[in-house]
Amino acid sequence: MLSVASTHASDRARRPFLIVAACIMATMPSLARAQSAQEGTLQVPAKSVPVPPTVSPQLAKIVGMPLRKGWDVLPKTGDEWTPIVQASAAATMKNIPAMQERLHVKVEKTTIDGVRAFIVTPETIPPQNRNRVLLHMHGGCYVLNPGEAALPEAMFMAAFGAFKVISVDYRMPPEAYFPAALDDGMTVYKSILKTSNPKNVAVFGSSAGGALTLEMMLKAKADGLAMPGAIAPGTPMSDVTKVGDTFVTNAMLDNVLVSPDGFCDAGTVVYANGHDLKDPLLSPVYGDMKDFPPTILTSGTRDLLLSNTVRVHRKLREARVEAQLQVFEAQSHAQYYRDDTSPEAKAAFEEIALFFDNHLGK
Repeated sequence: MLSVASTHASDRARRPFLIVAACIMATMPSLARAQSAQEGTLQVPAKSVPVPPTVSPQLAKIVGMPLRKGWDVLPKTGDEWTPIVQASAAATMKNIPAMQERLHVKVEKTTIDGVRAFIVTPETIPPQNRNRVLLHMHGGCYVLNPGEAALPEAMFMAAFGAFKVISVDYRMPPEAYFPAALDDGMTVYKSILKTSNPKNVAVFGSSAGGALTLEMMLKAKADGLAMPGAIAPGTPMSDVTKVGDTFVTNAMLDNVLVSPDGFCDAGTVVYANGHDLKDPLLSPVYGDMKDFPPTILTSGTRDLLLSNTVRVHRKLREARVEAQLQVFEAQSHAQYYRDDTSPEAKAAFEEIALFFDNHLGK
């Protein structure tokens, strides 16, 4: 029979082993996570992501919006896209007149060698910009933003940068499919080169427009055309095969694109019309970027395409191309041109304008 003293002594002897066992049990979940990470997949717990206090009140409203309605509606043909495109364009165009008045820009509809376009002119063009012209390729996953719905980004650039902007209203499904958007952009670019020194020309656009900006450089190089003085691909859809870290890390956090398998992917597949999605004229990150013009790229920390943007920046730097990357706090996809009254929008386009001023001819 054990005495009380011997029992206490036994407990004291066992205590280190009990502590070690408890520590092992406590670390088992982290060991499991580490093992999972070693296998190539890191398990991240669900969490709430508040609007940070580091953004303007205007942007805070945008950042705090719920996920885009209809992000998981996936039309499979150009005709199925038509009512969605029309409804989205109508909603955007309601805001154009007030935006145009605030930004003090003039908009003229035109046709350039058979391609629909708009000329956007600021109220005042400073002397250094009078011989310069910017070519704009709009965003919209290759299916959205026809007509005047394509204008907000062009208007922001014209107003904040004080440049004349030609915005291409390129053909989209069901009117036309790959490579129609690229062809229309190149037609307008060639027309501009007839009357402008290429060093006085810049090309810019966001999302699909950012990809088209890069694709146009690949096509211009292949066709032996002169390169423009500078380009500004914003959050480009540079890899539509959906390779890239933030396709995972920012999924369901980006309240614009939402998911790599959402509406934007569906629109691109329809536009591609069976063409290989890894073709550099659809996924330009796989193209040869040697001898590209100086480039400024823009994205946000919540952007589903942040990795697409970063990978292009690295590809350009590896090709020894001068390239600048600006990333904005808390912004989802292309939110730098959602509100013309936000200081973030002004900062984004003034940064691009400064880059253009430093690289374009006078």
